Amino acid sequence: MELIVTKKLTRMYKGGVKALDDLSFTIAEGEWVAMMGPSGSGKTTLLNILGCLDKPTLGSVLMEGVDLARFDRNELTRFRKEKVGLIFQQFHLIPYLTALENIMLAQYYHSMADETEAEEALSKVGLTERMSHFPSQLSGGEQQRVCIARALINQPKLILADEPTGNLDESNEEVILKLFRDLHQMGHTIVMVTHNPDIGKLADRRLELHHGKLTEPILVTNLEEQFDEVLESIWVLREEGKLSPARYRKLAGGKSPEILKAMASRRLIRLEGEEIRFRGRGEDRAKDLVRRHRLAEKLFSTILHIGEKQTESSACKFEHILTPEVADSICTFLKHPQQCSHGRPIPPGNCCRRGG
Repeated sequence: MELIVTKKLTRMYKGGVKALDDLSFTIAEGEWVAMMGPSGSGKTTLLNILGCLDKPTLGSVLMEGVDLARFDRNELTRFRKEKVGLIFQQFHLIPYLTALENIMLAQYYHSMADETEAEEALSKVGLTERMSHFPSQLSGGEQQRVCIARALINQPKLILADEPTGNLDESNEEVILKLFRDLHQMGHTIVMVTHNPDIGKLADRRLELHHGKLTEPILVTNLEEQFDEVLESIWVLREEGKLSPARYRKLAGGKSPEILKAMASRRLIRLEGEEIRFRGRGEDRAKDLVRRHRLAEKLFSTILHIGEKQTESSACKFEHILTPEVADSICTFLKHPQQCSHGRPIPPGNCCRRGG
């Protein structure tokens, strides 16, 4: 279901400057969208309009079928309190209020303060032991977690984040991004402005803005396919006896560190200092991928007599669409081959253990 629909959205400022120029796009419920582009491309302006902090000059923005462009300032404020959670790069915490009091203040503006509910919100972001601390006593990552708890206190349909990790070091960035991954898995709709392409890859989709216009096409990233690429690479390195930290770092250098962290959080791999190791489910998934790939290679080369170059590219595509049942059928048809056309071992499947 579509949560946001924009049609010919335009925002003009004095002097005829177009910050946004005729934008039309949709965002589905539960989708994580990364909004990217160079400075001055219109990202923050668009975020402000989606967050009911600004109004378009022309065009419409529908959220749950409601046209925000028709609201006056007071109506926008009320709608924002009910539907939107805002997370900024700057924390905007009240310095003389504790973490708990900052959350309760947000409750007050939304409905009414509830200390138990505020405590639960801080517990969810891992700040149970820091509730009575003032912002100056919290690290940057902890302050940002307070901001996330504050944004979630009204149980918003939409979470808008403007460079939420921009002021954080790597370790705190990892904590915050894990929170966003958890929120995404819980079904929250997230629109995040970021300059970091590695963070952009974590989203379901990327909107690229340049000079107020969307670039074509809208880029879509498939996180699961990236996971598969890493898992297969680890399998091959291990198979070749090249498990050195240097080789793993080379692998990691070709992928976003956040991809590896996301894989670790899903318990596909274990990051051990300078090394990457399989977890059980990751190894099973890698084995299945390699088996499907090499069975497809064997089928194309020995039965269909397709050339080596086409065999490799076709096998890469087929490994993602072959079901286990079809892979077993191919294996049985080929009489349970032990090697692919390149001489690499084909991991056995259930059909092989049953003896065909």
